Amino acid sequence: MLINGKPLGHRGFTLVEVMVALAIVAIAVPALLLALFQQLDGTEHLRDRSIASWVATDRLSELRLVVAKQGALPEGELLGETRLAERDWYWWIDQQATEIPGFIRVDVKVSIEAERTQPLHVLTAFVTPGGRR
Repeated sequence: MLINGKPLGHRGFTLVEVMVALAIVAIAVPALLLALFQQLDGTEHLRDRSIASWVATDRLSELRLVVAKQGALPEGELLGETRLAERDWYWWIDQQATEIPGFIRVDVKVSIEAERTQPLHVLTAFVTPGGRR
């Protein structure tokens, strides 16, 4: 049959063309899903780190208020648990003397695990007990 003086070709796709298209889709979709899941995991990790930084900042502010009121850093091990964003956050504070008299280095560490092995966030500050700034 002729249309406009040209032979009418077959319309549609052959089985081979359809199989090649399906093979391409079968390879591309899992790769896209993997990339999507990695992006979601990265976003969750950044969310956790942001909240951990808030917890550390809160603990440091509280410590500075205690130092301002008492004139000295609290004795003993400083650690605790805070509930924020529907999750428990575990924090501990390490103190170190510095070479400068009157300054103490304070590291506020926050983790989502009760074991104090790997903090999610560490906030370092220097405190001057006795009211000096």
